[in-house]
Amino acid sequence: MSTATPDIAGSDGAIVDAAPLRVVPVRRWGQWITSAIILLLAAMLVQSVVANPNFEWGKVWGYFLDGRILRGLGTTLWLTVVAMVIGVVIGVVMAVGRQSRNVVVSGAASAYVGFFRGTPLLVQLIFWFNLAALYPTLQFGVPFGPTFVEADTNTLITPMLAAILGLGLNEGAYMSEIIRAGLLSVDPGQTDAAEALGMRRRQIFRRIVLPQAMRVIIPPTGNETISMLKTTALVSVIAIGDLLFAAQTIYSRNFEVIPLLITVSLWYLIVTTILSTGQYFVERRFTRGDRRVEPSFVMAWLSGVVPRHATVDPAPVTAPIDTDTDTEGGRR
Repeated sequence: MSTATPDIAGSDGAIVDAAPLRVVPVRRWGQWITSAIILLLAAMLVQSVVANPNFEWGKVWGYFLDGRILRGLGTTLWLTVVAMVIGVVIGVVMAVGRQSRNVVVSGAASAYVGFFRGTPLLVQLIFWFNLAALYPTLQFGVPFGPTFVEADTNTLITPMLAAILGLGLNEGAYMSEIIRAGLLSVDPGQTDAAEALGMRRRQIFRRIVLPQAMRVIIPPTGNETISMLKTTALVSVIAIGDLLFAAQTIYSRNFEVIPLLITVSLWYLIVTTILSTGQYFVERRFTRGDRRVEPSFVMAWLSGVVPRHATVDPAPVTAPIDTDTDTEGGRR
């Protein structure tokens, strides 16, 4: 709340002091009531979780920094990074391939995307893990000719390599669609205009197309990264020691299922929060100057809960009207 004493022009054009104006914050009763109800429900939920002895929080914190859990967390993070790098690289290649004017290239890229998107990831992981059933040995050499190198498939395709192949190849199919959508979002007229200015195709892609496409690519890519973090839990079916597998190994011996599952969930929440925060800053980096960018969750929440003070634009300065001046700028 504040007061202001603006100057206004009187009936004769002279500047006079007006009565003080009382500026009050905008009353947002609906937002305040809704926020109060949500906070009350949240407090009830937290109280029921914290006070419930069945959650066994003492055991949860005991396992939180357990060495086996931390090693599983490291494996999960490593798989997420490797799978996303492979997925992005394959996605770029497939996205460019699908836009190729060569029918064979675009058809092959479309077939790749269709196959890996149409097959469950769990099936792909098991398939790669049991590749030796179809090909006992892997040979490298001249097609339909002599073989230079030959290796046993079971020796070459380890469980970890099978997990990387399954996650990375599957992610590449989804990333190709995300990248293709980003490239298609750029108006072709901008490319034409850049070509008219004499820019080379590489310059056009790097300076015109890519910065605009990144605004569309980054949000779903961040979403895919968070999804991959949790999807790595599927590799437990082929005995990869990720975070979930580590917890399963422990509770299969001591039957403390709930505390260990809560521990795993807490670690997933923490890493997901860190990734979401990183995604926000990357998005802000590539959307500088765009007012449509949504504020962070904290800022949006505060702006809705904390009363906003009304702002008053400075009153325009009114010059006194010289009544002795005619419309043509001369004096009567």
